Amino acid sequence: MYIITFVFALTLSLLVTPLTIKLGRHWGIVDQPAGRRHHHGDISRLGGIALFVSFVGTGLLIFGMSAAGWWLPMGAEDRKLLTGVLLGSIIIFAFGLWDDFYDVSPGTQFLAQFLIALVAIFFDIIVERLTLPVLDRLIIFPIWITYPLTIFWIMGMINTVNWLDGLDGLAAGVVAIASILFAIHAYRLGQFTVALFPLALAAACLGFLPFNFHPARVFMGGGSMLLGYAVASLSILAPAKVATALLVLGIPIVDVAWLIIQRWRQRGNPAQSGRDHLHYRLFTLGLGQRQIVGLYYTFCAAFGLMALLIADRFFKLIALAVLGILTLSLLWWLSRAEQKPK
Repeated sequence: MYIITFVFALTLSLLVTPLTIKLGRHWGIVDQPAGRRHHHGDISRLGGIALFVSFVGTGLLIFGMSAAGWWLPMGAEDRKLLTGVLLGSIIIFAFGLWDDFYDVSPGTQFLAQFLIALVAIFFDIIVERLTLPVLDRLIIFPIWITYPLTIFWIMGMINTVNWLDGLDGLAAGVVAIASILFAIHAYRLGQFTVALFPLALAAACLGFLPFNFHPARVFMGGGSMLLGYAVASLSILAPAKVATALLVLGIPIVDVAWLIIQRWRQRGNPAQSGRDHLHYRLFTLGLGQRQIVGLYYTFCAAFGLMALLIADRFFKLIALAVLGILTLSLLWWLSRAEQKPK
C-alpha cells in the first residue's frame, strides 16, 4: 500500500504538472520577470493544481481502498482527522486558485486562513498537549489555550510555506523532506494509515519538483497555501511531530518571525511581499538559486533527522535552540552588512 500510494501520487503529479504549464499560458495566469522573481519569460503559476490533484486524489484513493477492505480498516478517529486534512486541503486550494486568478488582498488571505483553521478544529485537529523536555511532564491544555494555539500554528505554517515559495524548488523540496519524516515518524508510532498521507504529500512535491526546480517552468502560486495547511494539519496528527516540523522548518519559521518584527519596527506592513527574506538576501549576497536551495535542503533534512534519531526531548530542545540561534545570527549579520555604506 505504501508503494501504491507513493507511485500513484508521484505519477499524478508528473502527468498533471505539464498540463498546468499549458493552462497557465492559455489563461494568462503567469508571472512575468519583475519584483521578487528573477526568471526568463512568462511562467505559469497554476502548478498548485498538480499538487492538489495528486495529494487529494491519492487521499481519496486511500479512503476508498480502506473502505473496500484492500487496506487496514480506518478507525473512527483516524477517519475524522484525515477527513479534516482532505476537506481543509480542498477549501484552502479553492481559495488559493481564486487568489491565482484575482490576486486577493493580504487581509482576505488572513481571513481565509483563520476560517480554515476553524475547519481543522471542527475535525479535532488540535494542539492539545505538550511534553516539557526538562521536567519530562505531559501538559494537557484547556480549550482556551488549545484553540488559539491551533489557529496560530495553522496560520503560521501556511504563511511560512507561502513566504518560503520564493526561489525555484525551495518550498516544494522542503515540504517533501518534512513529509517524508512525518511518514516515517507516524509509521514508527503504529499510525499505519496516517503515514500514507504525508507519504502522498511528499510524492506530490517530488513529482512537481522536476518542473519547478531552477530554472522553473511552473510556479505553484496559491498551491503554497495548500502545502502549508497540509504540513500544519499532518504535523498535529501524531505525538512529537510538531517537534519534527519545528526542526525541519526551523529556518523559515525564524525567518518569518524576524521579518514580522523588523517590518513592525520600521512601521511597514508585515504582510507585504518583499526581498528581505533570508533566501533572497543570500541570493543578493551572490549565491546561486541552486546553492541556496541545496543549503536549505541540507539543514532541513539534518535537523529533521535529529528529531527522528534523538529520543531525548531535552537534546531536541537544544538542537532547536542551536538552529534558532544560528538562523538569527545569520539574519542579524546580513542586516548589518546591508546597512553598511558601499
